[in-house]
Amino acid sequence: MTTNPPDLRPDLARACLTEARRADQPTIGMVSLGCPKALVDSERILTRLRAEGYGISPEYAGADAVIVNTCGFLDSAKAESLDAIGEALKENGRVIVTGCLGAEPDYITGTHPKVLAVTGPHQYEQVLDAVHAAVPPAPDPFVDLLPASGVTLTPRHYSYLKISEGCNHKCRFCIIPDMRGKLASRPHRAVMREAEKLVEAGVRELLVISQDTSAYLTDAERLGEEAPITRLARDLGSLGAWVRLHYVYPYPHVRQLIPLMAEGLVLPYLDIPFQHAHPETLRRMARPAAAARTLDEIAAWRKVCPDLALRSTFIVGYPGETEEEFQTLLDWLEEARLDRVGCFKYENVAGARSNALPDHVPEEVKADRWNRFMEKAQAISEAKLAARVGQRMEVIVDLVEDDAATCRTKADAPEIDGCLFIDEGHERLSPGDIVTVEVDEAGEYDLWGRIA
Repeated sequence: MTTNPPDLRPDLARACLTEARRADQPTIGMVSLGCPKALVDSERILTRLRAEGYGISPEYAGADAVIVNTCGFLDSAKAESLDAIGEALKENGRVIVTGCLGAEPDYITGTHPKVLAVTGPHQYEQVLDAVHAAVPPAPDPFVDLLPASGVTLTPRHYSYLKISEGCNHKCRFCIIPDMRGKLASRPHRAVMREAEKLVEAGVRELLVISQDTSAYLTDAERLGEEAPITRLARDLGSLGAWVRLHYVYPYPHVRQLIPLMAEGLVLPYLDIPFQHAHPETLRRMARPAAAARTLDEIAAWRKVCPDLALRSTFIVGYPGETEEEFQTLLDWLEEARLDRVGCFKYENVAGARSNALPDHVPEEVKADRWNRFMEKAQAISEAKLAARVGQRMEVIVDLVEDDAATCRTKADAPEIDGCLFIDEGHERLSPGDIVTVEVDEAGEYDLWGRIA
């Protein structure tokens, strides 16, 4: 997923912006692009601004300036970021740029020379300095400058919890370490403090994110008998909210997390970036080439926790990928039977080492392989969901409308996975409710059920 959903744009934001704007209050808008990690950065910036007395505008026209938090991972994401900057300039005129694409200021100003300032990823102080210069603060000492509850760009009942920045891997197709630096974990105590405050504020689901979640705190301490991520997951699970783990690199110590999922402390859900299955393709990616052992590991996980849901993303058309290598990926997917799968067609990224690899795959071949991959993944998803018909399960309610309630099972993360819809007796439900349903219908990616 290269961008957040369209309803996180400032003209359609779901941010908690219920307070009325007072007279002469300076107001800032926000466009948040990119992954959930960038979304957390946006929330932190808005929270700091709110504590300094700024109002947060959900509309371009109501803002004294607009911050655009950009994505720079893929060339297509860069283009989208430039379009968003251009839209903000057209609709508002006063734009501050931050985020991953901000690591290339000349790239931005070359297209949009009228932006007020450009800062890089997670440079919170520089963003605030740019806002202060463009729109000086005017706090009310009786209202502002108090510890602010966090401004959120997600519904009130779930929240992303970022536990680290950066990454120590050197995958040839990725420039995130260049943009966000090496792994830098937040202290265990700081993560727990934030999580406790979120749960106290009514959050029912914590979505743990980082660039490499299973490497948490390995930059600060040696890996002992219990991995730091295991200790953190256990402590988060004690808070009473759903805990969902994203971006889990399949190190051996991930095995320690599976019993916590079987016990119900952590959701039985692992989001693991496998990327490919053929050992030669993985070698060219500079990733561990252990696809066969990975299948054994998956089988061992499922033996401990039969309800485990696995999500992953893959790249097709990587330079040098042969038809044989791609067929190996399809065969691996058929055997692995992953629950949720995403796929990207390879594209060059400025600064990535994979650009220089020989034997780039033609675009029409990439498209054909993407279609074949997704057809296989869809068939697996449809079969696995059909097996759920007649089962009872807990779901969390995300949205209640006149015709149905949109919910998610423990196997579904917001925005990227499927949904479960309740279209009878849903009127009394509210977002954040956790209810038991019986599944009575299944589709390719979604389920339908009734309250049990």
